[in-house]
Amino acid sequence: MFVCLFFNFVFTEKKMAYHKVNADQRAQGHSPYLDNDELQATALELEWDMEKELEEPGFDHFRLGGAAQHHVGNSQSPDLDLEPIQPSSSPKGRFQRLQEDPDYISHYTRQAPKSNRCNFFRILKVFCTALILFIFGIVIGYYARKKCPSPPTSQEPNNLHISHEILKEIKAENIERIYRDLLQFPREDDVDIAMKILVQWTSQGLEDVRLVNYSVLLDLPGSSSNTVTLKSSGECFYPSGQQCTRETKTHHSQDLLYSYAAYSAKGALEAELVDVQYGTAEDLIRIQAITNVTKKIALLKLGQSPLLYKLSLLEDAGFGGVLLYVDPCDLPKTTDLADKAFMVSLNSGGDPSTPGYASIDGSYRQNRLNLTTLLVQPISAVLAKKLVSLPENTVQKDSLNIQSVTTYKTISNVIGYLKGSVFPDRYIIIGSHHNSLNTYGGQEWASSTAIITAFIQALMLKVKRGWRPDRTIVFCSWGGTSFGNIGSYEWAEDLKRVLQRNVVAYVSLHNPVRGNSTLHPVASPSLQQLAAESQSFTCVEKPHCRGSNVSSVQTQGDADYFINHLGVPATQFSYEDIKTSENSSFLSEALFPVHSTKTEELDPSFSLHETIAKLTGQVTLQIANEPVLPFNALDIALEVQNSLKGDEVVPPQLLAAASRLRDTAELFQSDEMRPANDPKERAPLRVRMLNDVLQSLEKSFLVHRAPPGLYRNILYRLDERTSQFSVLLEALEHRKLHQSNETVQAALSEVLSSINSAQVYFKAGLDLFEPTLAGKK
Repeated sequence: MFVCLFFNFVFTEKKMAYHKVNADQRAQGHSPYLDNDELQATALELEWDMEKELEEPGFDHFRLGGAAQHHVGNSQSPDLDLEPIQPSSSPKGRFQRLQEDPDYISHYTRQAPKSNRCNFFRILKVFCTALILFIFGIVIGYYARKKCPSPPTSQEPNNLHISHEILKEIKAENIERIYRDLLQFPREDDVDIAMKILVQWTSQGLEDVRLVNYSVLLDLPGSSSNTVTLKSSGECFYPSGQQCTRETKTHHSQDLLYSYAAYSAKGALEAELVDVQYGTAEDLIRIQAITNVTKKIALLKLGQSPLLYKLSLLEDAGFGGVLLYVDPCDLPKTTDLADKAFMVSLNSGGDPSTPGYASIDGSYRQNRLNLTTLLVQPISAVLAKKLVSLPENTVQKDSLNIQSVTTYKTISNVIGYLKGSVFPDRYIIIGSHHNSLNTYGGQEWASSTAIITAFIQALMLKVKRGWRPDRTIVFCSWGGTSFGNIGSYEWAEDLKRVLQRNVVAYVSLHNPVRGNSTLHPVASPSLQQLAAESQSFTCVEKPHCRGSNVSSVQTQGDADYFINHLGVPATQFSYEDIKTSENSSFLSEALFPVHSTKTEELDPSFSLHETIAKLTGQVTLQIANEPVLPFNALDIALEVQNSLKGDEVVPPQLLAAASRLRDTAELFQSDEMRPANDPKERAPLRVRMLNDVLQSLEKSFLVHRAPPGLYRNILYRLDERTSQFSVLLEALEHRKLHQSNETVQAALSEVLSSINSAQVYFKAGLDLFEPTLAGKK
């Protein structure tokens, strides 16, 4: 390389001398064939050659550390006046810009001619000096190399080829091996399994792995199972539908104990049973028209809308207790859970004793032993059928006996950091969880943990060869998920100020293989396009990936805090069974006891696990490595407009605000606003400014309050069946129940405020680059 530079230098010197001599000769009248314009062109050709040879190599790949660099020969600094570096695709373009300078002619001054002999000695002098420096450099380099250890391989450019190399290392057999290794460990304590994950991640080479513990209030089963008694016959049943006998209790003690609702009210209730179906506003209006529901027991189907929302309606109506069950008609035909009870959590998120702040030493602990006044008990479909099978003229009274134990326990999060090389203060969080209740929820915790561990393994192979992502990737295995995402909430509340500033995106691995028939991608509006593109990149020749539409719907899992309190764009890929009912949404709130071979039955070859791992890895790497964050402002505006279409309660000013938001988003998303996609125009300061705007696109859509179970981030719909804003749907339900328009007006005001806030934010983002846009125009 030094030799090449040397000969380039000599060639340039010769060429300069040649042009100088010819120019001098023409200036003295030696050539009658070159006029003044040709003379200027010759000088400009000299300038082009010099700039081309002195241009810095490798500038195509942007690095923050190069913020102070600029092209030799360019008098303007892109970092000072925010003007983008204009690409020079040909000498002609640069010549035209220079000729537009009115003072250009004065830059060229003529000099007295010199003899060829003087020029020859000058060239010879330069040649000898360069030769001496070259030899001296070789000697120094030889001894430096001999005495100093060779540096690690230089960092490779972050591009699609690098991502493919990493993803190629993710293999089904590796995921299966990690999965089986996890299941061999006795899971008696959350801290123990967290320590095992920490050891695994550290052994893969992840340099910074931490165990973060919190003491939190958990609601655990009591010493005996909850029961339901039919007063008409005196028969006693366990939640599964089996009669209360000593033999049954001994044989199914674990499942019986863990069939309960965490954080339910405790005690006994004897009352009439009322079938409220799915507990919608229409169901309650129908029931209240024929009977007084005060202190009665509701028989409620899970699904169609969030459980916490439906329980809030029943509580407001005056019910005293609730028996939950899952209608077999809402489950896939391949699933047989009719005789199984299940566990649910009534916790909206985090440690109930420290709502809104972290459970750290010195925190005030509130006395919140139960989170509802309702006595709630999940039961099997078999028992539900027995309860409703009595003759219609029989007044049915049932007795509920619900007990549980609230106690403080330690839950553990495993947090691992792969530090970025360019933007180390920008985080992409990828999260799974390891906490479950014995066999409840099946072995999906091991599936998600195996997938994230296999991704770490593939990444670290590349890191050991000198590569690093541009942004920091944070790997998280959460504890306490089944009790209300407690681990992720406490960690995020503990680091809230840092995460508000630094988190770029959240990639979820919650329950990745819950079926085997269809891929179900979910992404916030700004990430929908990236999620769709990742499928086309990763799912080549994989039949399970075909035709999967990306939607923005509410999901379960630890992404909750990041979506609803931080406004962070999030995405998740998972496999599901084909749903057989429009009421199937939110059935995943129930944790059923599933035997340990369920995962192997769903995916015996672990090929689905491999696909999820590669999709997750593809999205993570693109967000971590692309100079400009791959977020789409226009998709947010389109989602807002679609959520308002066809809604008769929406006033014209709200539609007009949505239209203005779309216009601004279109301009913001235009090519003019994204010059950093071109390596030749990649001014570091401009890239950072643009990414800061893109990072916070969704934060404007966090409403101050939302009904229980509904997202505060209004960009997410309830499910695929609905297209309206969830807060508007709930307000309309409330109006049906209470004959009041006040809630609807308040919801419309919240939506309007969010849209206006986003409009102001997008406009402010445009104003940041106004000097550059004006300069280009």
